[in-house]
Amino acid sequence: MRVIAGTARSLRLKTPEGMDTRPTTDRIKETLFNMLQPDLPDAVFVDLYSGSGGIGIEALSRGARHAYFVENNKSAIACITDNLRFTRLADRATVLKQDALAALQSIHEKEADIVFMDPPYGFGYERAVLQCLRQASYVTAHTLIVIEASLDTDFGWLPELGFQTVKEKRYKTNKHVFCRRQVPAV
Repeated sequence: MRVIAGTARSLRLKTPEGMDTRPTTDRIKETLFNMLQPDLPDAVFVDLYSGSGGIGIEALSRGARHAYFVENNKSAIACITDNLRFTRLADRATVLKQDALAALQSIHEKEADIVFMDPPYGFGYERAVLQCLRQASYVTAHTLIVIEASLDTDFGWLPELGFQTVKEKRYKTNKHVFCRRQVPAV
């Protein structure tokens, strides 16, 4: 796994040993960041279920002002820390060593521009995270939330939590769902 573009371009990143994390492939990461690039300069980026930190590091490399890395696996935290040091991006990062739902309470920004989550598939974590995010003051109508999920994950429930799907990108093995807070009709 490597950084695709930006200041840390082509640097190889470590990944945690074992099967606890599923690093996003370089091809999918490149497609994702081609879609996100217009929103990245000077952005506050939140990487939930960070694993190796590859997604948040890519955001920093491409111009995000600050990134939060949220992970509760000890070996993954060590990997994120090493990768941030290696890419020389640690000064623009905050690593939160805790559960995603608890960590969301530890983010104190006026606005998060992009929230990315890649939770373990099949446990319903997406819904729990979005229930927390709808209460977070830093999630505005401008905040883009990107969810990496299995192809068969149904997001028909997003409107009842106050979110709307703005785009969905399907790959062979998974998909990215892009959503934002619904803006109340005036």
